[in-house]
Amino acid sequence: MRIAIDAMGGDHAPREIVRGAIDYALQSPDEISLVGDLPRLEREVAAYGKGVPPNVRFVDAPEVVEMGEHPATALRTKRRSSILVATNLVRDGEADAVVSAGSTGATMAAAVFRLGRIEGIDRPALPAHMVTATGPVMLLDVGANVDSDPENLVQFAAMGAIFAEHVLRVPNPRIGLLNIGEEVEKGDDLAREAHAKLAALDLHFVGNVEAHDMIAHRADVVVCDGFVGNVVIKFFEGITGFIFRAMREDLQQGPIAPIALLALKPGFDRLKARFDYERYASAPLLGVKGVSIVTHGRAKARMIENAIRIASESAEARVPELIGQWTKEHPALAHRGVRSRIAARLHRDRG
Repeated sequence: MRIAIDAMGGDHAPREIVRGAIDYALQSPDEISLVGDLPRLEREVAAYGKGVPPNVRFVDAPEVVEMGEHPATALRTKRRSSILVATNLVRDGEADAVVSAGSTGATMAAAVFRLGRIEGIDRPALPAHMVTATGPVMLLDVGANVDSDPENLVQFAAMGAIFAEHVLRVPNPRIGLLNIGEEVEKGDDLAREAHAKLAALDLHFVGNVEAHDMIAHRADVVVCDGFVGNVVIKFFEGITGFIFRAMREDLQQGPIAPIALLALKPGFDRLKARFDYERYASAPLLGVKGVSIVTHGRAKARMIENAIRIASESAEARVPELIGQWTKEHPALAHRGVRSRIAARLHRDRG
């Protein structure tokens, strides 16, 4: 696969981005394009001391979209920004996927405007993974859309199921609808209508799931609107971080703390490996005509390696094409996007 990397995006760019990309390239035949300010990239490569693998090339893009900038405005004014140039490589067929740890808004805007939406998908969705004792649970949408309608949630479910099955290797993934109770009649109008539509489709729908059901891994893919999903995933990240910090601080108290920590270290190492967030911090923007991977802004080299791996596997599995095939097999949902665009065009003409 050919992967374009936004080397200037993220809190630790370009240093950690470059190092993660080189480490990945040294163990994979994938072709890597590092996109960014060329002199800075060359300095970082020289400082790392591992040389330039033969499957790594540089693409000059001297401008950067900063975190505080408005995404659409920045992309219009910064035509040579690293995220825009990297996404254009996918659009132009020079890369199979793009990876960025930079501004999530800019990454999504570049994907939507440069790659376009898959026919039949009204709104792309951004998934996130919640680590549980028995594996990750995919939650979507976690922020690409502030609000959604029932048809959007159905599309999210289908896209999440495709990614879970073909990239995460989850056979026949279970789909859950995030709600305030398990009963069919629970929730607001959005939840009840979405429940009825999901139950009527050929998905492995297990019904409503509550927040604690996600931790119990009752479903592999859980759908909700972006406002709710963003709140849930940030609370989950915050509470898991708090628990690990509190355990570390409490176990460091007392005169026998060093001995106790030494005895408990193997168990803590296993626990840390089980809840290794860096393995699941990267996910594709589902619903666009190409693979665009969003990873955490604080990503360091190892997280970048994992993000590139997810990009490669998503491109190899042809996730966008599989989503497009699903919309063709479900014309009642697939044609909705056409109708909505026609309605919007008529509205503008009347205006």
